[in-house]
Amino acid sequence: MTDTKRFDGKVTLVTGAAGNIGLATAERLAASGSAIALLDLGGAKLDDAVAKVARAGVTARGYACDVTDAAQVQEIVDRVVADFGRIDFLFNNAGYQGAFAPVHAYPTEDFSRVMTINVCGAFHVLQAVARHMVGRNFGRIVNTASMAGVGGPPNMAGYAASKFAIVGLTQTASKDLAPYNIRVNAISPAFMGPGFMWDRQVELQAKAGSQYFSSDPKVVAEQMINSVPMRRYGDITEIPGVVEFLLGDDSSYMTGVNLPIAGGIL
Repeated sequence: MTDTKRFDGKVTLVTGAAGNIGLATAERLAASGSAIALLDLGGAKLDDAVAKVARAGVTARGYACDVTDAAQVQEIVDRVVADFGRIDFLFNNAGYQGAFAPVHAYPTEDFSRVMTINVCGAFHVLQAVARHMVGRNFGRIVNTASMAGVGGPPNMAGYAASKFAIVGLTQTASKDLAPYNIRVNAISPAFMGPGFMWDRQVELQAKAGSQYFSSDPKVVAEQMINSVPMRRYGDITEIPGVVEFLLGDDSSYMTGVNLPIAGGIL
């Protein structure tokens, strides 16, 4: 954790804020002094996340929102602006991993769901926040992509397609918003663990059946780690510092960039 208050007076909106990456990043930015608006589907997990972020001594508020509903997103963004006075930073992080199956057997309804949440949802949030930032002639946006959107993994057609789209959205938005002093970048985590997402990916790749992975989850875990030059999965706590860098002034001449957090996977 940083012990500086480099973001004193700033306001950050975090989506997917009740999840591991969203919460860890919200806590990091709060420790740097930013007030935090936490956006997620609602419920006890969101309430708990707000309480954890507030421990840093900053203003933290939770907002229940379905990012796939563009009208609802705009309403919530307007409410955040009314509550906090402005939005300086956006960590556009909400997402869904989807099913694991070869492309010829991938469930059509799940593909649509992944694209709706990961692409349409990210676009809705980015657009609504950008409208506000354009009016202020200032903003910093970080989208959560994935190494799945850099080199498509087997059995993950929906997730890979959605994250390739996020990289493209980031690049286009960075050009469209550059005249308004708004920078837009992305991060691409690879294998992150331990926890639910790591276990789920290992188990479902084992069940999917392919020439790329064993049917034994323990062996799949070894295969995945052996594909990483650093020979380990990343820790969730290794993500927030990269987001903080991209939001801060140390990256002032960077926009349209997708930074891998991947242990050497390129």
